[in-house]
Amino acid sequence: MNSNIWQPIIPSLSEKYTVYCVDLPGFGDSSWSFEASVSLDDLVDALAPALPERFHVMGWSLGGLVATQFTLKHPDRVLSLTTVASSPHFVESDSWPGIKPRVLEQFQQQLDSDFRKTIERFLAIQAMGSSDAKAQIKLVRELIFSKPTPDQKVLKETLKLLQECDLREQLVNVEVPFLRLYGRLDSLVPERAITKIDELAPQSKSVTFNKSSHAPFLSEPDDFCRVLSEFSQN
Repeated sequence: MNSNIWQPIIPSLSEKYTVYCVDLPGFGDSSWSFEASVSLDDLVDALAPALPERFHVMGWSLGGLVATQFTLKHPDRVLSLTTVASSPHFVESDSWPGIKPRVLEQFQQQLDSDFRKTIERFLAIQAMGSSDAKAQIKLVRELIFSKPTPDQKVLKETLKLLQECDLREQLVNVEVPFLRLYGRLDSLVPERAITKIDELAPQSKSVTFNKSSHAPFLSEPDDFCRVLSEFSQN
């Protein structure tokens, strides 16, 4: 995905905030300048110059990992942290609910064979539960594909980050106001993971949107913006 995914809620958020939408390296209009394997720190370092000196940060899915790492590394710059449909560790294990490793492998294969079709299918799943799902999917599809698509190296490296990153032990070190937003129908960050993350970050607040999957800002935009606004004003 790229930063255009946020466009449906920008008008609402812009009534109260100055909104900066940033493409992660290698996505949309942002270049990929890495030769070797990439870490979260590398992504944070690449994004840091493009962001304001002090700001509220929100990240979706993989972006939630990046936003969390940015907050841990630059707490003096972050007013609050919001993660959306994100987990400190995305992959399932015996003691942790998450994405089955074979699902990520299948996703990689599908992206390799037909990037556009795979993304369109993914968007359709995320809009389920919305009262205007068909129109919403059409809009977001147009927004996403109006920017350049990432190449295979970028996809491979970022999916590898999803497989390997683990910030579970670091969550307790987030000292700024911390909001975590989820979709009840999300298969990538299942409900059982939310309870475990509650325990890892007792200083944070979590809200689950009952009609949403992995993108509550698309399926329940009004409620999403209301919750976000109430949090950032406190």
